[in-house]
Amino acid sequence: MSQNEVVQYWLVSAKEAQKTAEDSLVDKHYDWAFFLFHLTIEKLLKGLIVKQDKTPLPIHDLPKLAKYAGLTITEVQRAVLKEITTYNIKARYDDYKRRFYKKVSKKEYQEQWVHACREIIIWLQNEY
Repeated sequence: MSQNEVVQYWLVSAKEAQKTAEDSLVDKHYDWAFFLFHLTIEKLLKGLIVKQDKTPLPIHDLPKLAKYAGLTITEVQRAVLKEITTYNIKARYDDYKRRFYKKVSKKEYQEQWVHACREIIIWLQNEY
């Protein structure tokens, strides 16, 4: 694959993950929706890394990926990326998954963080 094809792969894959995240919100599968918002952002960052002719790191830490992508981010953006990174949960930890579901099921949390995720996604898409 060419570099451009790999970048396009990350963009298309991110768009698909975001669509599924949005659909999951409608279906009230909030934990899955937030996990997929994280995945969307991770894929956009990895596409930006490939665009710079670098190999994406095999990590899920969004602030580290943003730094590796060479993005200049504010402290607010860093804090938002740090919170969104917590959406990437390990499937084997059931107690963590229950706490996570309770957190993301709260209406106030959803309103704030769905908006934050969408804003980060738009910002990263504009970096292309």
